[in-house]
Amino acid sequence: MQVANLLLTLVLGGARSGKSTYAEKLVQDSPAPWCYLATAEAADHEMQTRIDQHRSRRGAGWITLEAPVDLALAVRSVPLTQAVLVDCLTLWLTNLMLGNHRLEKAYGDLEGALKAREAPTVLVSNEVGLGIVPDNALARSFRDEAGRLNQRMAAIADQVILLVAGLPMKVK
Repeated sequence: MQVANLLLTLVLGGARSGKSTYAEKLVQDSPAPWCYLATAEAADHEMQTRIDQHRSRRGAGWITLEAPVDLALAVRSVPLTQAVLVDCLTLWLTNLMLGNHRLEKAYGDLEGALKAREAPTVLVSNEVGLGIVPDNALARSFRDEAGRLNQRMAAIADQVILLVAGLPMKVK
């Protein structure tokens, strides 16, 4: 599971597919400290519990930065030679959409920040396009935007891994 020569990895998967755990292991192939860029916001107790569970998995060596909206700025704030894990792009997208942010600008800013990195960077994102067509406009718009965002990140990634039932499959 080495990313030594791979600067940008996109890890995709469905809910509870194992993508975050897999991504953490990829980042830990690089020298510590590792930076965890968290995009989740604890809007309720259940989400806070999820965030706490993610944090409890990571031990010493991890630095966590909160980046619910300005992910590009957060990526740029990490030393270029320090390994980074972004978890996750779909929560970031949710925050952008609910805040009526300019998606194209945010995507472009993130791409620019990622291309400047000199250390392994791993992005986690949900693959939401494999299920049924959602029954409401917001959910359909989110599914479509998540697909566009994942395609853009996959295009600039050195490798793309799809997690299914905890098993990684190399896509690119």
